[in-house]
Formats: sequence, C-alpha cells, structure tokens
Amino acid sequence: MRGIALLMLQIGLLAMFLIGPLPLPGLSFALPAKVIKVSDGDTLTVLTEDKRQVRVRLFGIDCPEKKQDYGSRATEFTRELAALQDVDVQELDVDRYGRIIGRITLEDGRVLNAEIVAHGWAWVYRQYCRMAECTAWLQLEARARQQRIGLWQGKDPVPPWEWRKARRKKK
Repeated sequence: MRGIALLMLQIGLLAMFLIGPLPLPGLSFALPAKVIKVSDGDTLTVLTEDKRQVRVRLFGIDCPEKKQDYGSRATEFTRELAALQDVDVQELDVDRYGRIIGRITLEDGRVLNAEIVAHGWAWVYRQYCRMAECTAWLQLEARARQQRIGLWQGKDPVPPWEWRKARRKKK
C-alpha cells in the first residue's frame, strides 16, 4: 500500500514538473495591474505587468447602463476611484465576451466592487453573486437605499438587467 502511495506521489510531482501546477477549482490568484480605462460603472480595462490589456467586468454588481439614468454618474464614480490606480484583479470567471469577471482590490485595500455598491451606484447582481461576500454587499446596497444615496436618489430606479431586457424587446 505504501509503495502505491509513493508511486502516486512521484507521478504527481513529475506531472507538476512537466506541465506545471494545475489550477484548482475555487482558487484564484491576484493579477497585479493598472487601471487604464473605465468603460462604464462596472467594466474597465487594466494593463498587466507583462503589458497585456485585459477587460474586466466587475463580479457580483450591475451598474446602470450608459444611456440609463445614473449611468454616466456611476461611470464617473468608478473612474474617480480606480483610474490610473495600481490594483489587484482576482479572476473569478470569464464571460461570453472574453472579459475577466473579477474582484478588484484598490491600492488601499478596499474592494472596488463593494465600494460602488456602498456608494449607491450599483445593484448587487443577485442572479450571479453567490459568494459569501455577496451577503455583505446586499447589506451595503440596503444601507445605500435607506440613505437615498447614488442612484437611490431616483424615484424608482430600474435595475440594468430589466432595462436591457426592455430594450431587447423593442428591437
């Protein structure tokens, strides 16, 4: 039995040496980068240390679209917090457009995704935000609503996913 375990260990070490470590499900690593463009409130472009431009869609949140009420203000808020900042991008997934779905940590340790929600410029994207931190983000959203800050100043803000769906129906 010990002989088999030792052989398995040796094979595993040889495989790691030959092909490199394999990514483990649920684990992701921070990608150091600099924010070079803010496309809208929840999408930006970063420049990695190896000079690659990577588009990042912020995980777990949904900001108003550019043509939607508060869309330009959400974009401006994100730009004020993140533009030209050195950040860490934690890749959680890749969307159908090839963008990284990620959590961005700012230089001062704050999580950009949470900051946008806390200041009232995004909804927690309940359909996709299923991690433990999403519960805390929902509390941030509730507090922003209660304080009527950001887009919650509006009489009846329309979630972006509903706004996009209505636009698709018109076409």
